[in-house]
Amino acid sequence: MKVDVLLGLQWGDEGKGKVVDYLATKYQVIARFQGGPNAGHTLEFDGHKHVLHQIPSGIFREGTVNIIGNGVVLDPVVFKKEIHDLEKFKIDLVEKLVLSKKTQLILPSHKLLDAAYEKAKGKDKIGSTLKGIGPCYQDKIARNGLRIGDILADGFQERYRNLVKKHERILKQYKYEYNLKEVEAPFFEAIAFLKQFKLLNSEYLINHHLKNNQKVLAEGAQGSLLDIDFGSYPFVTSSNTMAAGACTGLGVAPGQIGEVYGIFKAYCTRVGGGPFPTELFDELGEAIQNEGHEFGATTGRPRRCGWLDLPALKYAIMINGVTQLFMMKADVLSILEDIKVCTHYELKDGTKTDELPFQLLDEEVNPIYKNMKGWKTDITSLSRVEDMPVELAEYISYIEKEVGVPIRLISVGPNRTQTLLK
Repeated sequence: MKVDVLLGLQWGDEGKGKVVDYLATKYQVIARFQGGPNAGHTLEFDGHKHVLHQIPSGIFREGTVNIIGNGVVLDPVVFKKEIHDLEKFKIDLVEKLVLSKKTQLILPSHKLLDAAYEKAKGKDKIGSTLKGIGPCYQDKIARNGLRIGDILADGFQERYRNLVKKHERILKQYKYEYNLKEVEAPFFEAIAFLKQFKLLNSEYLINHHLKNNQKVLAEGAQGSLLDIDFGSYPFVTSSNTMAAGACTGLGVAPGQIGEVYGIFKAYCTRVGGGPFPTELFDELGEAIQNEGHEFGATTGRPRRCGWLDLPALKYAIMINGVTQLFMMKADVLSILEDIKVCTHYELKDGTKTDELPFQLLDEEVNPIYKNMKGWKTDITSLSRVEDMPVELAEYISYIEKEVGVPIRLISVGPNRTQTLLK
């Protein structure tokens, strides 16, 4: 059996939570392979709306094992709150949830460092969620980090203090004022809380499930254009958000990867700073923002909105080896008479290209658009692909032709039932 991977193809917020929840009935194991509490995967069902930050989106489905993999960075305080928020659903979380011992821990001082670094950047700030993600991955790479398995060791407190002392020396250099003691008490309460869960070498567990012909779905966070290597650097996250990250973030071999499901919105959004060639700065962009409720599930920040960017989408499909596409939020564009799609970029020297420049931030890019007719009708109650407006069918067909990958799923609303399979 293979590991199927589901990931975002834009700058995050594509709707991964809904799709994982929708697909979870077909899988025995759902595993998060990177990212941390900066993720916000929103699920709507049975009149409930719930946002998951670190817990895999298959948690609501019966009979699933949900794994937080070694590529994730975990904030114990956020984790504890998430668990408490799920109690009303009467889910046996201790039984259904597994955490890799190799998952890195976000310490309170990581969040202080995040804020200090961002403040020091001034007008050049990246737009960090200030969740401590970057500094935690930084310690991981520098081989200073603490992992979940370390909390079971007798010397954990000493190792924690030694690492925090290093952080405090850095904070002193930045002249950043803070009160660490008031945030340490909840942290150690959450560390004790963690110990009741299954803390395992989860790479063995995942490969055991594969050997026994059970289906595994790897759930990504953020989006491909935020990948630390292939995203719009330096306005990126601190992990590998692409399909290859599932191998290193879960401990599975490249040959074990099966389907790669790529999720994208029918338009584009972005939170925080960074280049966004098709961004709309007018009333139209604001209308899409309001219709799509484009406000961050984690931070509440408004998302920048713009037209679908085919050069960026093709790039993400290429580096991920996407085999199937899922288009989200088609219903949001129902308010528009006309729709634009960016097909190419015109560079400063007049060159026309459909490739992403090395440094999108510094390169003067003028998007070239194709105009298409909108469907201008409510599609939220559709239950069959055959009943789609002609204009929506043409929009989907055009994208498929341009990117060379079939669109198999179309979301026409936030609820898990508002989903069309093609």
